[in-house]
Amino acid sequence: MQQSIESAQAIAASDALAVERTLAGERDAFRVLVERHSHNVFRLAFRMTRNQHDAEEIVQEAFLRAYQKLGQFAARANFGTWVYRIAANYAIDRMRQKQKEDARRQAPGPQDADGIEGDPVSRVPDAAPTPERLTQSLELRKQMEHALAALSHAERTAFVMRHWEGCGIEEIAAVLKLNSSAAKNTVFRAVQKLRLALQPLVGRSPQARAMGTES
Repeated sequence: MQQSIESAQAIAASDALAVERTLAGERDAFRVLVERHSHNVFRLAFRMTRNQHDAEEIVQEAFLRAYQKLGQFAARANFGTWVYRIAANYAIDRMRQKQKEDARRQAPGPQDADGIEGDPVSRVPDAAPTPERLTQSLELRKQMEHALAALSHAERTAFVMRHWEGCGIEEIAAVLKLNSSAAKNTVFRAVQKLRLALQPLVGRSPQARAMGTES
């Protein structure tokens, strides 16, 4: 635990130095920040949008905005948390925009029942799963996709940040522009809806917990 804390502090200190160097005119210094945090930002964006192209766009836009606003970055803040917040806010805006576009075209949303994208950041837990386990896992995954798509933007964001990314309530509240109590209720609401949607499968699939269905 202590080693993990020290590692996080070392990364934060290195980030702060890279920010200072970037502001001093060393453009290559910003590349260090992109390389260090882009994977985590992509993971968040993909889990929120369930679309690889949108996630890649969000990553690019998040770091572009971070670069443009770097002068507003407080030295005492954590760069990783800051760019994460920028990405989450842009992802919410992007999802709302896409929802309006889909509604205008009267077309199905990005999560089609027969065309769900695979998660580029996921890993197969078992190198040789049995046919029964594989079937249950795929079925649960499909149900999880539909359940997530049915959540509101705020609920999906709150759930992903809290249960998949390990963010604190205060950070979620800042992204969603809510007070702490409202943010906590949003997380709770999302979990309850997902539990209800996945209930038929949860009892017979051990992957349910790993997919974040617990509060």
